[in-house]
Amino acid sequence: MHHLLSSLLFVTVLLTATSAAPAKLQRRSFKVKRQRQSNYVPNGLAALQKTYRKYGWAMPEAFTSASASELVAGANGSSGSGETGDTTATPEQNDSEFLAPINIGGQTLMMDFDTGSSDLWVFSTDLPTSESTSHTLYDPSKSSTFQNMTGSTFQIQYGDGSGASGVVGTDTVNIGGAAVTSQAVELATSVSAEFVQDALSDGLVGLAFSSLNSVQPQPQNTFFANVQSSLAEPLFTANLKHATAGAYEFGVIDNSQFVGDIAYIPVDNSQGFWQFSSTSFAVGNGSTQQNEGASPALADTGTSLMVVDDNVAQAYWGQVQGSVNDAQQGGFVFPCGQGSPDPPDFHVAMGDNVATIPGALMNFAQVAENSDTCFGGLQSNAGQGIQIYGDVMFKAQFVVFDGGNNQLGIAPHV
Repeated sequence: MHHLLSSLLFVTVLLTATSAAPAKLQRRSFKVKRQRQSNYVPNGLAALQKTYRKYGWAMPEAFTSASASELVAGANGSSGSGETGDTTATPEQNDSEFLAPINIGGQTLMMDFDTGSSDLWVFSTDLPTSESTSHTLYDPSKSSTFQNMTGSTFQIQYGDGSGASGVVGTDTVNIGGAAVTSQAVELATSVSAEFVQDALSDGLVGLAFSSLNSVQPQPQNTFFANVQSSLAEPLFTANLKHATAGAYEFGVIDNSQFVGDIAYIPVDNSQGFWQFSSTSFAVGNGSTQQNEGASPALADTGTSLMVVDDNVAQAYWGQVQGSVNDAQQGGFVFPCGQGSPDPPDFHVAMGDNVATIPGALMNFAQVAENSDTCFGGLQSNAGQGIQIYGDVMFKAQFVVFDGGNNQLGIAPHV
């Protein structure tokens, strides 16, 4: 009997110890899919103006004299097919932003993914009616998980005076099925006209480094920084193909989405950006040219165009017959009528590796509906000291944002 009781006690202790053993953390990955809709209409000047505002650059006189309305292309003639997924995104008319439904405290807003900034801010019910028309507003009073961060504020101020500001709280943010509790959410109480007119976007999900976050007195972590430790791999990828379905994917690299091997590039995150060196280029079948005194480059999904050092832009468009830097249109334009050849491919150094941007992607938009002149996808930074590699580059390259190893990876799309 004593032996039987001892055996039962041993089994009970063993079972208790087994059940009390810590469970192994299941690392996760998730995808945020996007879709292309038929109402997408690119606007070259508006896209370039937005880049200048975002980075606080002084607007060239040509920008203020040119009319953005002259650059709207094919509003009545666009076509496309919808693609749906776990989280779909809508290409925004007159820009190339892709908006995705993001759930914050049980409320769904359409937001922009931006690797060139680090704030997660939303249009909120604290805005006056004049600044919130046409937007879905986040209402903290309707969220059971919202907590106010007393004394915390944010302010995003662009060089032309546009921007947004407000208060800060925390809430549960769900993106593509992955939830982060106590994520800092910045509630706009004032926004400039430029944001108000951006009628389809209800806010921004910044995916640069947290040091760039604008919350005061203490900058807050981005969504990626908060979710990173739970991911199968500490990274996310941007698979943003031209005119087809694409996606952001967190925690895993889908090897079926690119050709060859991924080439990795060291990142300098000292300024909070996904920043790297880009010191040479080639046009078409021409020889490699050095960009002496090259400005650092940023990988920015929140910018539509490639905006490069002026000598690089001049060298590229100098190889395109009929192209001109047109003050009336606000940038480089070129002939694109029926029978016109595509511009040449653009080969550009990203770190020690070379990314090729097919010439067809250099056609960003017609300068007017049914025009035989098009606005270039590659434009000059007018000596501003930063090169911005936006969607034109992403349409050509599968890009890995590796936060764990502080590097970018690139490979051509399938």
